[in-house]
Amino acid sequence: MKFRIWAALGAVYLIWGSTYLAIRFAIETMPPFLMGGLRFLIAGAALFAMRRLIGDKPPSKTEWRSAGIVGLFLLTGGNGCVVFAEQWVPSSLTALLLATTPLWIVLIDWLRPGGHRPTGRALLGVLVGFGGVALLIGPGEIALGGRMELVGALVVVLGALLWAIGSLYGRGAALPSSPLLGTGMEMLVGGGGLLILGTVAGQWNQFDPAAFSTKSTAAFVYLIVFGAWIAYSAYVWLLKNAPTPLVATYAYVNPVVAIALGSVLAGEAITPRTVLAAAIILGAVVLTTSAPRPGDAARRATAPAKTTRP
Repeated sequence: MKFRIWAALGAVYLIWGSTYLAIRFAIETMPPFLMGGLRFLIAGAALFAMRRLIGDKPPSKTEWRSAGIVGLFLLTGGNGCVVFAEQWVPSSLTALLLATTPLWIVLIDWLRPGGHRPTGRALLGVLVGFGGVALLIGPGEIALGGRMELVGALVVVLGALLWAIGSLYGRGAALPSSPLLGTGMEMLVGGGGLLILGTVAGQWNQFDPAAFSTKSTAAFVYLIVFGAWIAYSAYVWLLKNAPTPLVATYAYVNPVVAIALGSVLAGEAITPRTVLAAAIILGAVVLTTSAPRPGDAARRATAPAKTTRP
């Protein structure tokens, strides 16, 4: 069992950490929103069909509504922000900025009606973490690369916020008992939302399969097969068979993997400032998510979300 746990955890570490770079490669020749939309529609349709053939009961209208809301926040909103921003922001920095999601979860759970006040340790982690974000995107790092780099960085932070909202909503929503069936439903709705964004943005005029590079096409297939199917299946299995604190470590490891791969495979620069900001942000996430929580509801608020990553 221990070998299976570490094998599954390794898949989540490496595959989800690599999806940021795969997105960057995919959108080099594919329109961002359309790429994301088609990715999730294909992955979601396959998951939904597989689970229904296995015997999962048809979802109710309430379950479709809940899954749709989660899909719109996480995939249309959160992932949409990522694919948009990676046109200008390096994949490694995108992963690092998205690592602030647990910090947003703590804040939102505190501010929402009936929420729970975080401990002093968790609040310290939130303050430190957003200080790291300010260091990362302030003058001298992304901002000096141009206005769109700064805009893109802020869009990623918005994506982390949307991801946090969707994750919190999903924990109390009426979703199917089968996590994979629910995920397929979320992907179908979220992917449809991304296609609508792409249509509004006029990206169909840029959609030319003949112009897709081999690298972009391979990255697109990788995002579906490995990112959406294999890694998520491993994650769902881990949630049932491994301690939650151990599973939660993916939030700390994924950005490190993304930074390493971005540097080695895409030549993304790793500056001393980036290293310092990474240490601050990831340290703050560890501090926040490992803080004692008063009650089961608060524990659910900072546990890893049962959702896909970019």
